[in-house]
Amino acid sequence: MKAIIYCRVSTTKESQETSLTRQEEELTELAKKNGLDVLKVIKEQASGYDLNRDGILELLSLIKNKDVRYVLIQDETRLGRGNAKMAILHCILKEDILLYSITHNGELQLSESDSMVLNIVSIVEEYQRKIHNIKIKRGMKRAVQNGYKPEKNLSNLGQHSGRDRIEVPIEEIVRLRKNKLTFAEIAATLNGFGYHISKATVHRRYQEYIDSQTEAEL
Repeated sequence: MKAIIYCRVSTTKESQETSLTRQEEELTELAKKNGLDVLKVIKEQASGYDLNRDGILELLSLIKNKDVRYVLIQDETRLGRGNAKMAILHCILKEDILLYSITHNGELQLSESDSMVLNIVSIVEEYQRKIHNIKIKRGMKRAVQNGYKPEKNLSNLGQHSGRDRIEVPIEEIVRLRKNKLTFAEIAATLNGFGYHISKATVHRRYQEYIDSQTEAEL
């Protein structure tokens, strides 16, 4: 079972380096006690209120590895402070990572208030996903009702997964726009058909097309 050790102090003062060393030693011992294989030790000196930290960003990247199951910290404030702490906790826990701390000599026990906030965030995130899926379905339905035939209009449909096909033919955007779909609905529709494209990109591509047509007529 692989684990990541994360240590942080708030300032770059030399006196803080002793604290970093102590955190690493104690967390290494905690890993041994629980039979964990430490994949990486991350140490940084930065404010816990700052999200733009090399160490914490590396941690969030490493936990995407399916082999990593544990993150070891001195206590939850080492991850961050205030809203930054809650955001980082949410990112870690939704990856099904187990947090172990020195403070609890094992699995981290969140306070009642922190648990409540994280539950609310999870509920909101789930409803955001539902709303996004509803928008995609409505956009697709409206496009088809207006005569849009994806099996004829989208080339190579089904031969690639969504993220492999980032480029969207401008003629498809124009055709959907002529069918009275909004830019948001066009983006949702094309996302539903496997094209990863935002509302802003749809609007930009369409405007570029209109501008090119105007120039051609001059």
